[in-house]
Amino acid sequence: MMVLTKPAIEHFPIVKNSCKATSFFNDVPVIDLSKPDSRNLIVKACEEFGFFKVINHDVPMEFISKLESEAIKFFSSPLSEKLKAGPADPFGYANKQVGQNGDIGWVEYILLSTNSEFSYHKFASISGVNPETIRSAVNDYVSAVKKMSCEILEMLAEGLKIHPKNVFSKLLMDEKSDSVFRLNQYPPCPEIEEFSGKNMIGFGEHTDPQIISVLRSNNTSGLQILLKNDHWISVPPDPTSFFINVGDSLQVMTNGRFKSLKHRVLTNSVKSRLSMIYFGGPPLTEKIAPLPSLMEGKDSLYKEFTWCEYKKSAYKTRLADNRLIHFEKIAAS
Repeated sequence: MMVLTKPAIEHFPIVKNSCKATSFFNDVPVIDLSKPDSRNLIVKACEEFGFFKVINHDVPMEFISKLESEAIKFFSSPLSEKLKAGPADPFGYANKQVGQNGDIGWVEYILLSTNSEFSYHKFASISGVNPETIRSAVNDYVSAVKKMSCEILEMLAEGLKIHPKNVFSKLLMDEKSDSVFRLNQYPPCPEIEEFSGKNMIGFGEHTDPQIISVLRSNNTSGLQILLKNDHWISVPPDPTSFFINVGDSLQVMTNGRFKSLKHRVLTNSVKSRLSMIYFGGPPLTEKIAPLPSLMEGKDSLYKEFTWCEYKKSAYKTRLADNRLIHFEKIAAS
């Protein structure tokens, strides 16, 4: 676990709390995947929030618990051991540094490729950590979450009356899908209590560039979303459910009908927060553009681009930047 020193705390981003930011937002759309009307509710949630919670999913709790156990075992190792699984280039272990452009946060993480050929050799030299056990736990979890993600994307297509219904899901199912998986650990930060009425940033505000993001965390709060009224609001934790984010690519494919949601994570002064995020991405060569069936005579808001082009552009930006601005079509004056 990371050790925080008082001189170092000043280098981390801190935000002032408001009563709105510290209260829980209890109106997060909840989608019961077992109900027949879920497809229309998903569309509505993507239009209004770009964010929703799913319950009655088919991801076994056994897979969730197994992976959480392995993640806790890894993150509980001494820093000198964990560093053997780094640096994140882009895959592997890293801490405090978020991306390559100066963003920092009170977080440590493992970024993994979901490619079946991904090598876990970086974990082999860490005492008490078995790379094959981690591989098995990640593969079981990701396979189940990917299946759920594809079901959600097909419900979305049906709700939008798009044919074929796999127009989104086929991008995740493609063997060349550029999907990634991230395990984040936000250690407790008791020193933040010295900054009355303020919170330290664990992971700064951003949108996700992929098609869809699937988040699961333990029972520790910290996740906040930015509502349309520009107020940050805290999301109540729910370790048995999943939170779904619309990604930038899905925003483009729906010509702005769905919006990718800005979100961030604040540190907790007492408890550690562990999150697992599956980022469902298309193949690198896939062309991203508004779907013709959703245009309805409207002009395209975005230029066509490949996922590779967007990914390269996104990784050159700071977290809080509007990455899509470089791909928007400028309306004729």
